[in-house]
Amino acid sequence: YRDLVEKIIKYGNSYSKWCKVEIDYGSGIKFSPAQLQVMEYILENEDGNQTMNDIAKRLGISQSAFSKNVKRMVEKRLLSKRYSEYNHKNVIIEVTEAGREAYEVYAENVYHNSFKKLFDILDEIPREYIDKFTHMMDLASGNSET
Repeated sequence: YRDLVEKIIKYGNSYSKWCKVEIDYGSGIKFSPAQLQVMEYILENEDGNQTMNDIAKRLGISQSAFSKNVKRMVEKRLLSKRYSEYNHKNVIIEVTEAGREAYEVYAENVYHNSFKKLFDILDEIPREYIDKFTHMMDLASGNSET
């Protein structure tokens, strides 16, 4: 399986170099893929009222890296913070209207320029193979819970 492992390693190295670079995807605001992952996760889980620690764990990043990304996005007015009404120690992160608009521009851009070709290939693969590969990637990323 050397070819596959080599491609996974190459992807990981390429992504780690690229994920911190801030780019303007057409909204007039620069942000990094790492920051976008945070925003995307928050958008997809808005009803969860998850704490910053919960989200960092789910994304597989350290609390300090997560906090730095959130701080940068709050400074850019893409995110806002508030305290949980049930526990004032827990900080809830929300995407602002400006963040939603910037994310929509990004999503459209990255879909057409990156993911469309990938999704076209995935459309040709049986779902059970995709599920197995997803499980394999969880194992490769150190998530032995799945």
